[in-house]
Amino acid sequence: MLLTDHSEIPTPVFMPVGTQATVKALEPRELHEIGSPIILGNTYHLYLRPGTEVINHFGGLHKFMNWDKSILTDSGGYQVFSLKELRKLTENGVEFQSHLDGSRHLFTPEKVVEIQRVLGSDIVMVLDECTPYSATKQEARISIDLSAHWAERSKTAFKYSQPLWGHRQFLFSIGQGSMYPEMRREYLLKMMDIGFDGYAIGGLSVGEPAELMYDIADVCTDIIPQEKPRYLMGVGTPENILECIDLGIDMFDCVLPTRNARNGQLFTSKGKINIRNSKYKLSDDSIDDEIESYASNNFSLGYLRHLFNVNEILGLQLATHHNIAFYQWLTKTARLKILSDEYRHWKHEILQKMNNNSD
Repeated sequence: MLLTDHSEIPTPVFMPVGTQATVKALEPRELHEIGSPIILGNTYHLYLRPGTEVINHFGGLHKFMNWDKSILTDSGGYQVFSLKELRKLTENGVEFQSHLDGSRHLFTPEKVVEIQRVLGSDIVMVLDECTPYSATKQEARISIDLSAHWAERSKTAFKYSQPLWGHRQFLFSIGQGSMYPEMRREYLLKMMDIGFDGYAIGGLSVGEPAELMYDIADVCTDIIPQEKPRYLMGVGTPENILECIDLGIDMFDCVLPTRNARNGQLFTSKGKINIRNSKYKLSDDSIDDEIESYASNNFSLGYLRHLFNVNEILGLQLATHHNIAFYQWLTKTARLKILSDEYRHWKHEILQKMNNNSD
């Protein structure tokens, strides 16, 4: 259980991605109905649009987007480093050009903390460098040395600044080290020496095989104390989440359920559905009776297929609502199975169903 001033967050938990102060195709009211206790926003995107001046005017991100549960904001490091040709890395921070208009900006560890103080997120992430899957040992070494330096500066900036909107904020580090277990261990031990409220695992789900991701996550969860939140960033598929819960991961986020919903793919307890498939043309079945969601229970597959075929916005809304509801059901059920000591049996059973019955 993770407790902020805005909500209780039972773990394991999946955080819907609200990059630009909105979870695409869903209202905050619907997220309440689904039961999401926390969502994720992105510092890079919110810094560029609408900008800290606007969010400061509205009294922080919660008021700006009318969301009264918890918010975690990523530091924006991944987005900045994905720009490649538009950035310059120094010990001080990273200079980058906006992907929107080419304007130049500088993110330092202190600046990123300052931005997130204005955003007022419940969980603040440090600035780090995300290494690609193909990173050499030398590249990974340079990266973790720089990220560790930035993490120390982030902790100092956080310590000597104050929340702006009357609620507590927590600071999480981000573990790096590419695919090298010894570097992962070294880096996490450094982060624990500095001391953070929670520990994220970054630099995974960047193209590596799933088994390698699980191996590195296992190394990390062996080191991070059980009493501290363990957050695996950017993961992932239902299969990834179930396997990583088994390894001791508490928190997940991924754009997959919302993005795939908009492309007509639905996640269900019986497998994936591609709603444009002609076999659903006359189907009066609901999407998934296991899931407590009006999107599942009140509309047929045949109707949803029709909405996608005629490009109606409602189709995107219903599919997104369902997929987020499914991910919440998945982590909630996992939690209950852990408490009843049935998790591994249930995990095997649900994975078998999902893998055998997908379109």
